[in-house]
Amino acid sequence: MNKSIVKKVSIFALVSVLLLTMVVGCDSTDGGNGEGSGGSEESKGTVEIGYVDWAEGVAMTNLAKVVLEDKMDYDVEITMADAGPIFTSVSSGSYDAFLDAWYPITHGDYKEKYEDDLTDLGYNYEGARIGLVVPDYVDIDSIEELKEKADKFDGEIIGIDSGAGIMDGAERAIEAYDLDLELISGSEATMLAALQKAIDNEDWIVVTGWTPHWKFSEWDLKFLDDSQESFGDQENLHSIGKKDIKEDMPEVAEFLENFQLNDEELNDLMGAFQDSDDDELEIARKWMEENEDLVESWIP
Repeated sequence: MNKSIVKKVSIFALVSVLLLTMVVGCDSTDGGNGEGSGGSEESKGTVEIGYVDWAEGVAMTNLAKVVLEDKMDYDVEITMADAGPIFTSVSSGSYDAFLDAWYPITHGDYKEKYEDDLTDLGYNYEGARIGLVVPDYVDIDSIEELKEKADKFDGEIIGIDSGAGIMDGAERAIEAYDLDLELISGSEATMLAALQKAIDNEDWIVVTGWTPHWKFSEWDLKFLDDSQESFGDQENLHSIGKKDIKEDMPEVAEFLENFQLNDEELNDLMGAFQDSDDDELEIARKWMEENEDLVESWIP
């Protein structure tokens, strides 16, 4: 082999080694701060969040997702389920967080059952309430009066998903007030559809209701007085995380601790979701951009 060929082969080999070294170096570079697991090369990791198909939960969870992704460089996967499975999944570490825990009443049983395996990250909304709700034109003001007017409600209380704490409160009310009414389980969507239909026809209807919720700005509604306190007193909405979230995801945990909305802000956020047919993430992203100062205050 002549010297020129040997020289060319040597140069080619050297270039190949250098390229290989660069590729290996790039592959081994840490693309983030190590929080979470999985995610794209540029991501800090993946955050798994569960949510219930309730107006405030859908709005807050989608907002948290776009903030974590757009401003904090995480990948976020959100999964809809009933409250019971979500508490189970967060306590086992299958989900990292849940932003719609109603304490101390609605989800009190779940809190007591799983509190040793959960991290309470504090309230994100103060002053929540649950109970039985009727249109304002319905001529009663208390749950006691339902007993005498059961036939005007077709013998039914229209509820939501059976695993919801508000449904337990409704069962307690039926027993405490000796109501001859059947609690019908379904979903928030079916309850709202039934409520809208009744209001359009000015029919009498009683539903399981809660605030914060956009329905109170959409229609004239009222809570029925609950002298037996079947539904308890005022509640707060809490963000909860898996047991070791502060160790595994300190930045995410701090963000969720900072994530708080007042009544005006949450109603505005829910109203944006109700009034728009856009993709949920686009609605949340637009709201985030319009409330930049508030959102920035949540970011560690």
